[in-house]
Amino acid sequence: MKRSVEDSTALPPVVDRTTFTADLEELHVREKAHTREGDEIAAQRRRLPMVEVDANLTVTGPDGPVTLLDAFDGRKQLLAYYYMWHTGHPATEQCPGCTWCAGQIQEISYLQSRDITFAVFCQGPYAESRAYHDFMGWSMPWYSAVGSLEHLLEGRKIGQMYLISYVRQGDRVYETYWTTMRGVEVMDNNYALMDLMVYGRQEPYEDSPAGWPKQWATEPSRSPKVIDGRPIAQWSRIAAGRSDDLTGGRSATS
Repeated sequence: MKRSVEDSTALPPVVDRTTFTADLEELHVREKAHTREGDEIAAQRRRLPMVEVDANLTVTGPDGPVTLLDAFDGRKQLLAYYYMWHTGHPATEQCPGCTWCAGQIQEISYLQSRDITFAVFCQGPYAESRAYHDFMGWSMPWYSAVGSLEHLLEGRKIGQMYLISYVRQGDRVYETYWTTMRGVEVMDNNYALMDLMVYGRQEPYEDSPAGWPKQWATEPSRSPKVIDGRPIAQWSRIAAGRSDDLTGGRSATS
């Protein structure tokens, strides 16, 4: 869905190629330092201690309850995205942030090549959340973690998005890392690409020059990931004729 920017919108100053290249190269120095700092942070992450998690905690998948250990699908590592869920609400009211995050992770063969299983652990019931998964056309493994959330998210708030890393040794499971809120942006490529553009994300918190468009609000009632009352990614599914009925007859499109 296209949103045009008026021709009168502010723009950077126009300079010659030599000046442009000099300024860009100065920025590239900072970008490379940022990349190296990211490498160092990742190195520290790999050196964190770990905490054991009950491998027999259950999550519900297409064949019913399975253990956390089973969710590794035979691999050494498991990366689980804990999807926020509004039980009983229609598709239009499901979390736009989680729709944004989960929808980016479609090609998981590269993760699997490194002995990593990626799965969504939804914080809502399996049937209706799986209906959402199917409506969106997603293919990643999908489970409901209802019933085990208190233990899986020990010390953390249930109902918030999380990205949690696990490793197993035999039949024992350990948690090695977790992040939340803007930490889950690592799942997305759209924001990273927007950051390369002159107007960025066009959201109010950004440090941009005066006159830059900031038409995407961040307050809950006006999510930057929603257009015309539903998460942005849903519109292409509706256009394709898919049903967004999650609860047996209460479709938001009818």
